[in-house]
Amino acid sequence: QEQLAESGGGLVQPGGSLRLSCAASGFSFQYYAIGWFRRAPGKEREDVLCISSKAEITRYAESAKGRFTISRDNAENTAYLQMNSLTPDDTALYYCARRFASCPRPVDTVGPTPYDVWGQGTQVTVSS
Repeated sequence: QEQLAESGGGLVQPGGSLRLSCAASGFSFQYYAIGWFRRAPGKEREDVLCISSKAEITRYAESAKGRFTISRDNAENTAYLQMNSLTPDDTALYYCARRFASCPRPVDTVGPTPYDVWGQGTQVTVSS
């Protein structure tokens, strides 16, 4: 079965950091772009950032610039989301998804999602 599984979430104080992992199984991870997303209570799903299959393209949401970094280790079939300078507004369920080869262009974000496999998510709570 083609699956993605997130881990690394938890409770962190404002200003703290977390590193999330997205582990792939059942498919050739190296050929897929990985996107990170989040959904907070009462809010729509938000695209955080994406990394292409060869890490040649990274796309950042405005809220992530200067604070979040995406990376991948194809030998470990895992993508990572390093989150620094966290604020309570970052509290959300974070999950990852795959898309073949490349990250979506802005036009691709309109209409049906271009991602075809999604993880279950890991909860991040930023609170003092």
